[in-house]
Amino acid sequence: MRYKEGQSPDPLYPHSETMHHMLTLSMAMSIVIGIVLFILGRRGNILWLKVWSVILIVLSIAYLISDAINLI
Repeated sequence: MRYKEGQSPDPLYPHSETMHHMLTLSMAMSIVIGIVLFILGRRGNILWLKVWSVILIVLSIAYLISDAINLI
């Protein structure tokens, strides 16, 4: 990230607002991808795919919840 000449980065909020929106969009997409992979894992009876997709969904939801209550 570039700053104007003489401007220092804010240590309390080092990332731009665009970066924040990209992370939120990535987590929302991860939930959708996790659901699709879980369905495919159930149809194919593939245990590791079901486990990894559930972990992906749980971690994505945990990120969005922690972001909503300003823990991140």
